[in-house]
Amino acid sequence: MQIDQPETILSPESLGNPEEQLKQLASERKSRKKWLLIQPVSNTCMMVDSGSVSMPLNLIMVATLACELFDVVFIDERIGDHIPKDLSEFDVVAVTSRTLNASKAYAIGDAALAQRKTVIFGGVHPTMAHDEAKEHCTSIVYGEIESVWTELATDILLGTMKPVYRAQALKPMTSMTHPNFSLALKSKKAKRYSNRIPILATKGCPVGCNFCTTPTIYGKNYRYREIDLVLDEMRYHQERLGKEKIFLSFMDDNISFRPKYFMELLEEMAKLGVRWNANISMNFLHKPEVAELAGKSGCDLMSIGFESLNPEILKTVHKGSNKLGNYKTVVSNLHKNGVAIQGYFMFGFDNDSEESFQMTYDFIMENQIEFPVFSLVTPFPGTPYFDEMKPRLRHFDWDKYDTYHYMFEPTNISGEKLLENFVKLQQEVYKGRAIMQRMKGKPFNWVWLANFMMNRFTKKLKPEIYL
Repeated sequence: MQIDQPETILSPESLGNPEEQLKQLASERKSRKKWLLIQPVSNTCMMVDSGSVSMPLNLIMVATLACELFDVVFIDERIGDHIPKDLSEFDVVAVTSRTLNASKAYAIGDAALAQRKTVIFGGVHPTMAHDEAKEHCTSIVYGEIESVWTELATDILLGTMKPVYRAQALKPMTSMTHPNFSLALKSKKAKRYSNRIPILATKGCPVGCNFCTTPTIYGKNYRYREIDLVLDEMRYHQERLGKEKIFLSFMDDNISFRPKYFMELLEEMAKLGVRWNANISMNFLHKPEVAELAGKSGCDLMSIGFESLNPEILKTVHKGSNKLGNYKTVVSNLHKNGVAIQGYFMFGFDNDSEESFQMTYDFIMENQIEFPVFSLVTPFPGTPYFDEMKPRLRHFDWDKYDTYHYMFEPTNISGEKLLENFVKLQQEVYKGRAIMQRMKGKPFNWVWLANFMMNRFTKKLKPEIYL
């Protein structure tokens, strides 16, 4: 869309200061431009966007930044919001995308471009596959928007958009704006959001697993907010909801990477009375004091990527934080302190065999893993693993890059046997008898409900679903 370029006379104090220049540009506009922010739904047939979904913190952060200078409308297709076909009231259409909903994002971008709108793509997939994504938008935000916001917003006001916005250096998290959740909660269908409030304390994960997108986006950087800022945000939500016991979900890639920071944060959280869960690596969870403090601070569930019971596979994917000798200790420490475990297990590596499934089943049952999650190995665009496996991939249908579809045939097991065993494992683990064995002695809560839902879901599974 052609945007009129205002005749701008910069004040002396704004010269050389991009942020002041942006404020002055915005103040000179007679009316505020209007943004449409979109969280697309995925097209996968699996349970990705079903039931309650988490509030999209990254898009809420974009909305929080944008509403300082622009009028913003927030749409989340996952909860049933609808994208208007007529986009005439909007100047900018901004869409976030993962690989599994990339085709949906592209369709939205194409429709908006046809109506001569400025279209901005952000999120993991446009970052990792920007050469492909740029065909469907005006501009791509590479990685996080906070570090390019001043430049991007200035160009929107001036009508001088660049194809890609990529930060030379990432901003410290001290400058992270307090997210405004009201923008997402305005929807009439906001009740479909989970009651777990997303929160962020750190960004990045220097571990460097070769199948993970995080190292490409953030490099070896690991940044964290001051603990007081994280606690202030928790107190804000307590006041907003009028109760002390709120449920928080950390969106960090690896919140425990800096043990000193992590332990100090937990010590302070223990004083607040909140409940929380997080993704966490196992690099020091074998230490009893960590699990003890996690329990005291209100942790009710840890999501842990066990990935495999095969040491050769762990070595292949550069999962150095996972030491098989520590697996049982980690589980025991957490269970002793009332912390449930959502355990992630991947199948389809070249070193996998039929024995891999039996070993995984035995480990889950013997250690009473409360909520096992199974996935098929998926090489995502932009990762070292994708480059390595590209010649062997069965297709590039992004709708099926949801970690639940068969991507390539492993060396040591046929595709047919892989999928047969994959289905059998899920059905065995989520049989009624197996659920009762795994959950014996556990408090009756949402984890029980999740298990019963999985019981119904896995009964319907067939190998051909994963093709």
